[in-house]
Amino acid sequence: MRMSDEEYFRSCVSKERQLAQLLGCHNVEEFYENAGSLWDNGRQLPKWTRDWQACGPLIAAYELAITYQQTPSDPHGKAIHIGSTVVHISDHPSKDQALMFAIVKATIAHLEHARHCKQRAEHHL
Repeated sequence: MRMSDEEYFRSCVSKERQLAQLLGCHNVEEFYENAGSLWDNGRQLPKWTRDWQACGPLIAAYELAITYQQTPSDPHGKAIHIGSTVVHISDHPSKDQALMFAIVKATIAHLEHARHCKQRAEHHL
């Protein structure tokens, strides 16, 4: 079931905030007058889930392998798979938006995994 446009918009901004923080932005703010735009120390951050110019470079930077699958038993229809990340296209307004969301979600998973591995290695020293 698709969420409302406002809920979808907020979920995109939330993923962008999470990605920004993983990329080292520590003062991420969203100003009331500029809803949906995140800022870090006076610098506007990319809208990774909503702009191909921002999202596209993540594919190369994190070597994301994108596949599409549709299984007869899947009630959601076609889905985008990037590593262990699965995003159902039917949960998004369009295939393009589903793909951008999947790329950001997969990038977050990649960065969190790398961070976890680094912390584990430091703990064993």
